[in-house]
Amino acid sequence: MSQSNPPESHQPQPPVAPSVRLAMPAEALQIAELQRRVWADDDLERRMLDEVDNREMAEVWHQAITRAPLAHFRVLVAIQAYGQAEPADEPGATRQRTRVCGFAAIGPSDDPDADPTDSLVAEFCVDPLLAGQGHEDRLMHAVVSTMQADGYQRATWWLRSTDDQLRAWLSESGWAPDGAHREVGTPDGVLRVKQIRLHTDISTPAES
Repeated sequence: MSQSNPPESHQPQPPVAPSVRLAMPAEALQIAELQRRVWADDDLERRMLDEVDNREMAEVWHQAITRAPLAHFRVLVAIQAYGQAEPADEPGATRQRTRVCGFAAIGPSDDPDADPTDSLVAEFCVDPLLAGQGHEDRLMHAVVSTMQADGYQRATWWLRSTDDQLRAWLSESGWAPDGAHREVGTPDGVLRVKQIRLHTDISTPAES
């Protein structure tokens, strides 16, 4: 008399912990939607949104993820789990959906005075509804770690001169003005914004 093997039991997968990783092409739309929400609160960036729709922005991010315009150009996403776990392909297994809570676009600095070892934080956005949950710090840590892995020794970041909240947060993380400043705005000159450049030394890996 043959004995049948008992059915395999699968333990429910633990919830996906909030984390940061390289963006996947399928997340381009989420990145575009998040960027639009964040930009809607800024006069200059809101004007830019009038020139492009959600689909076009998603296509730009999809290309940035799949065919980066520059060597070492990276798109990182901060993610967290949401909703109920769903059945996976393997019988009895489950998987957890994740959503993009923030993102950063980083790469080599294109400033005229940049050294080859200077990197740039081109975009850094965290969903305002999820602020204060650690996504900012995790994303910042991943940004610096990725830059270091790519061989950069200094990180730079342009920000609006009046953005005291962002500047204070960066200052607490070791960033400081390097004396560079510039003015950006709309092509018609109606809106002009002064920016300052912050930098930080990343030549020595931070202790974990």
